[in-house]
Amino acid sequence: MSVITVLDKSVSELIAAGEVIEKPASVIKELVENSIDAGATRITVEIKNGGTTFMRIADNGCGMSAEDVPKAFLRHATSKVREKIDLENIHTLGFRGEALASVSAVSRVTVLTKRPEDDFGSEYEISGGEGSEVEECGCPDGTTLIIKDLFFNVPARKKFMKKDVTEGNAISQIIQKIAISHPEIAFKFIRDNKLDFHSDGTGELIEAIHAVYGKDFARDLISVQHEQDGISVTGYVIRPLYAKNNRSFQNFFVNGRYVKSKSCSVALESAYDNLLMTGKFPACVLMLDMPADSLDVNIHPSKAEVRFSEEKKVIDAIYFAVKNAFLQNHLIYEFQTQKADWYGGTPKQEEYTQKPLIPASAPVSRPAIPEQKPQFPALNQQDMPFQIDLPQPSDYMQKEPEDPKPSYHVREPLPKTLTVPKHFIDIHPEPEDFESEPETNSESVQIPEAVPVQEYQDPVFPPERELFENIQVIGELFANYIIAQSDDKMILIDKHAAHERVIFEQLRHENCQQYQQKLLEPCKILLTLDEFSAMEENPELLNRLGFEFDFSEKPCLTALAAPYFFTDMNLEEIIQEIAHNLYSGKVNPQSHALDDTLHELACKSAIRANDKNSVQELQALAERVCNDENIRHCPHGRPVMFVMTKYQLEKQFKRKL
Repeated sequence: MSVITVLDKSVSELIAAGEVIEKPASVIKELVENSIDAGATRITVEIKNGGTTFMRIADNGCGMSAEDVPKAFLRHATSKVREKIDLENIHTLGFRGEALASVSAVSRVTVLTKRPEDDFGSEYEISGGEGSEVEECGCPDGTTLIIKDLFFNVPARKKFMKKDVTEGNAISQIIQKIAISHPEIAFKFIRDNKLDFHSDGTGELIEAIHAVYGKDFARDLISVQHEQDGISVTGYVIRPLYAKNNRSFQNFFVNGRYVKSKSCSVALESAYDNLLMTGKFPACVLMLDMPADSLDVNIHPSKAEVRFSEEKKVIDAIYFAVKNAFLQNHLIYEFQTQKADWYGGTPKQEEYTQKPLIPASAPVSRPAIPEQKPQFPALNQQDMPFQIDLPQPSDYMQKEPEDPKPSYHVREPLPKTLTVPKHFIDIHPEPEDFESEPETNSESVQIPEAVPVQEYQDPVFPPERELFENIQVIGELFANYIIAQSDDKMILIDKHAAHERVIFEQLRHENCQQYQQKLLEPCKILLTLDEFSAMEENPELLNRLGFEFDFSEKPCLTALAAPYFFTDMNLEEIIQEIAHNLYSGKVNPQSHALDDTLHELACKSAIRANDKNSVQELQALAERVCNDENIRHCPHGRPVMFVMTKYQLEKQFKRKL
């Protein structure tokens, strides 16, 4: 039998270091977080060769005394935790006292540190866990750490390092995430003697986002601000039309800490249901602030994951925060026109935004204008088939052109009572009573225990006024696009996509129990115990979705009835998805198969391109679309309307500067 021995310190520290330090990016993350905890307002990170040979982290934080420097490199030495109860109320990014010990165990470290009240700084060197004497030195206030030869004494770990550019990119991503989470701190990242990234530290989140992702990304965001159940959700989410091809742009921060959370991602994507094109994913920068005792940040060695004590409340807070942001920002898209310069240069995109999203000091690039104007052939009146008065250049210099009078025939006001064909169903429903208190789902499914889920209903803001006033349909374009005018706005509506969304919303909010029919052969489905309990506790919700179940053979569920349009589908997969959604606390537990079916029904029922519709029909549809917040995208994610203001139109015709 083998004899049990206690590992030597040099071996045990290498094992412990491997839990925290996986690559150069891990070193940067841990040490930058220490700088933030030290109260730094400026942090500079410099690397060479992807961080494998050289890393430098300098800050202007509080610094350390000469007596504390050697202790800082001991394992489990920290200034942030004193007693066991402190672990339940953590407000700092670091708290374990392992970062410096782990880094020094696998590299050669030099630290220069000075407190503002000290006359001299301290210099300390430690290599492979073995330290030297602390010496006095001259250095600025704060702390500078220089790490060389990472994994010099662990060749097995060094062998698995990736290319320098890959390791450097990982470090850049870490710094960018931290820069977004702390916009009040100015960051500078130098890679191989070149400035790779910097942020100004103004404290404005949108400016930090602009510094990381650029002007175009920041322009396409809408603001989020919501508080629910003691959880504050702030930040920005992307407009559905500009969604990304993957989830790489989903950023969640909990109490200032960047985390990867499947629950947060599920809540975000649930809020975008029926708003995205196939294969697109939402992007966001969302800050969650909650009581420190409601989450556990000590479940992952690198603190990249957290566990919520009440996960359902977090999911609901994110979902309703994003939904409310959509309602408040209307999701109305303006035309993205292209401006062709008179000199025939390359067209560039004309950007229209409600307010600038980039700092005024940001550099603006302009196309080079040729020195000489291009020569055009002279135009003579005798060359024209008819005679007109050619305006002289002086005419435009002396006075502003008068607004042209409309050349189209102005229609008489529409009658108050309209005759609408039957297939154009419910284009003008009765207005909802916004003063009635909406049902909530505050007693929804909890994790891991399931409790009854009350009827789902989107958050609703009572409209203070109509989004568009004095809507007047001018006509149709290409037998599919409605052209309408509302005060100083021109509106272009895709009539098929808009009507499809109208019908889809009606079907989705109806009680599917009316479509229920008994199954000739009951369908038996095996579920996990948690999923079975979630289904068993919510019979009313399942009945509203059109299902009837027998729960007598736990954990097998027997479907006795289902909506008729599910009978030709894989009923077992649909029910398993509903059960999983219920257990995971999804706000709207219905399956994607149900939405897909309703999409198909709505598409078949909607009017189509080239259908002949009366002006009254188009007017009714335009009013419904313009003043219903839910009708901004078709069920497949395409926008249903675009808007151009009178100013934007006149700018295209050079009437406005």
